[in-house]
Amino acid sequence: MRRTSQVVVIGGGQAGLAAGYHLRRRGLDFVILDAQSQAGGAWQHAWDSLHLFSPAAYSSLPGRPMPVQPGKTYPDAGHVVRYLTGYEQRYELPVRRPVRVEAVRRDGGLLRVETDCSTWRARAVISATGTWWRPFIPAVPGQDNFAGRQLHATGYRRPSDFAGQRVVVAGGGNSGAQIAADLAAHGGIDLTWVTQRPPRYLADDIDGRALFDAASARRRALDEGRSATGVASLGDIVAVPPVRTARDAGLLKSQPMFQRLTSDGVQWSDGTTAPVDAVIRCTGFRPALSHLAPLGLRGARGHIATEGTRAVGEPRLHLLGYGDWTGPASATLIGVGRPARDAARAIADQLRP
Repeated sequence: MRRTSQVVVIGGGQAGLAAGYHLRRRGLDFVILDAQSQAGGAWQHAWDSLHLFSPAAYSSLPGRPMPVQPGKTYPDAGHVVRYLTGYEQRYELPVRRPVRVEAVRRDGGLLRVETDCSTWRARAVISATGTWWRPFIPAVPGQDNFAGRQLHATGYRRPSDFAGQRVVVAGGGNSGAQIAADLAAHGGIDLTWVTQRPPRYLADDIDGRALFDAASARRRALDEGRSATGVASLGDIVAVPPVRTARDAGLLKSQPMFQRLTSDGVQWSDGTTAPVDAVIRCTGFRPALSHLAPLGLRGARGHIATEGTRAVGEPRLHLLGYGDWTGPASATLIGVGRPARDAARAIADQLRP
């Protein structure tokens, strides 16, 4: 089945919804194609204890403040899913799901969006698929011989799944610290937390608000030709309450990263070994851009060169929500609104007769 629309947005998570909000305000004809069976984006697949880094008032998409979650300063993932579901309904955004986009190709003066159930032709495309769907799992010597369970942070749900087990959490970023803290608070789990370097906690009073301000200041400086340090210079781990509690209780003591996996555990560079039942890899993500491969735009580190949100090699394509390279803090709820507005404005200007 062939369909047409001025704009096709790929992805119905927070970035796709923010794009839809601004496209609607511009009076453009658009559709949002979402591979998920229900609203909420990646948040509906997060582990049970995951919380935002910022209070609700600083975690809102354009047009509608996130309501406060009773009894919680930092809303949990379930609250975010409910917020995104209500946001989509409030603005009657035209989301079609489940629709999996398989490829975007040039088709004369248009872009052809091929899905598992239909084909769309559009004058502009916004890709907003995020990174959750492409977890990065670096190869480790011996991993094929390890008899225990191996999973990425995307596969973690709750401590009770590992009751009575010896668990290694690998990774010194926010995911590693949060999952390690979650497991440490659950009695009966033998936890080992390994990191490439000693954990670097941000000051306890720094949360998502400060990170967004830092990312915005860096982008302004770079746009003005001035040098600027990144958010990473502040530290790697936001000390959200569960992490802070586990850290202050002495439960988050990291060890160096292991060198290899053995058949029944891990081994460090000095030859020391430890038996392990499960290894949880908190090793980050890469942008989920396989659907754009036919356009031949990917460059270093898998990124597509952009000016703002617009792809340099294909001006009819915009990328939204993948990280600072597609807008300051654009992978966050509070940060995605501004680049979404800019993308909608650029598309409206482009389509103007």
